Amino acid sequence: MKILVAGAGPAGLYFSYLAKRQHPGWQIRVVEQNPADSTFGFGVVFSDRALEFLREDDAEIYERITPQMEMWTDLVVAHRGTPVRIDGIGFAAIGRLKFLQLLQRQLASVGIAPEYNRTLAKKEELLGYALVVAADGVNSFVRRAHGDAFGTSVRNLTNKFGWFGTTRRFETLTQTFVENEDGSFNAHHYRHAPAMSTFVVECDARTWERAGFASMNEAETLKHCETVFAQTLGGHRLVSNKSVWRNFPNLRNARWSSGNVVLIGDALRTAHFSIGSGTRLAMEDAIALAKALGTEADIDKALKSFEAARRPIVEKLVAAADASAQWYERFAEHMRLAPRDFAWSYRERLRQVAPKFVGEN
Repeated sequence: MKILVAGAGPAGLYFSYLAKRQHPGWQIRVVEQNPADSTFGFGVVFSDRALEFLREDDAEIYERITPQMEMWTDLVVAHRGTPVRIDGIGFAAIGRLKFLQLLQRQLASVGIAPEYNRTLAKKEELLGYALVVAADGVNSFVRRAHGDAFGTSVRNLTNKFGWFGTTRRFETLTQTFVENEDGSFNAHHYRHAPAMSTFVVECDARTWERAGFASMNEAETLKHCETVFAQTLGGHRLVSNKSVWRNFPNLRNARWSSGNVVLIGDALRTAHFSIGSGTRLAMEDAIALAKALGTEADIDKALKSFEAARRPIVEKLVAAADASAQWYERFAEHMRLAPRDFAWSYRERLRQVAPKFVGEN
């Protein structure tokens, strides 16, 4: 089978590796518009339960990845300078670039070398393949090239967020909430390497406007955020990696495939970063698609089987992500609560979006 995979993020790399490992005779071409060492953001985070899917489906790569991860067993919610610890919630994180490099090595082990710095620009370039896998992210060229075939819809959330990093080592995933004369800010921060942490700054649109971020350059933005979170950073600086302000895009597709083209990862749907499931969803998509193609020779039937098996799981996780996103869209209102009451509100968010985290079935 001749397959084109658009995108060399976690979804595209992992699918290509699995498919080639299972079917050495398949011709798989992987095309990526960015350089091999280019990536947006800093760390990716998994819940401990989220890693179980990888151990069950691919013990080899699980054993390669997990020793490279930073792990902890609880989280902290800090409000009005008061930290409240919520225990029993395990997470693991790894630098996004390191994660991609591990997947690149796995792909090389089955003889595939992605074509980096290669941009697909014409629909005609997608012809001549038995299967085209769109793993090229939110702004997927492959998806857009097919017009309305997938029933795509995008709704941007109202909060602004910037994905930064810092050399401050945080011992656990922490949510720090700060209020000043401009309004309300939140930082999601966790270590993803021994001496490096991810630091996502979030605020509502009015706070963003009052702070003057629209007219700030990159250096000014970093300095302002460092001032807002000076106590949290403890003298450490923020660093940028394509850290532009964004509104989170809730992307959905009514149909997962059209003809011989199938969507996976963020090209298919997005899940709000507050539940740490985006990379998990991408890799699970890859596993499910490889399995469907391995058990059904007819492409159309295989793609329908992939969607039928995967859609109920995805819809459940996406619903959890949407519920979590709505809590964050209103986090300034929750900040009126006293620290422990606020932490309880946060815990209730966890109970609603991930009941197993707080001991419920």
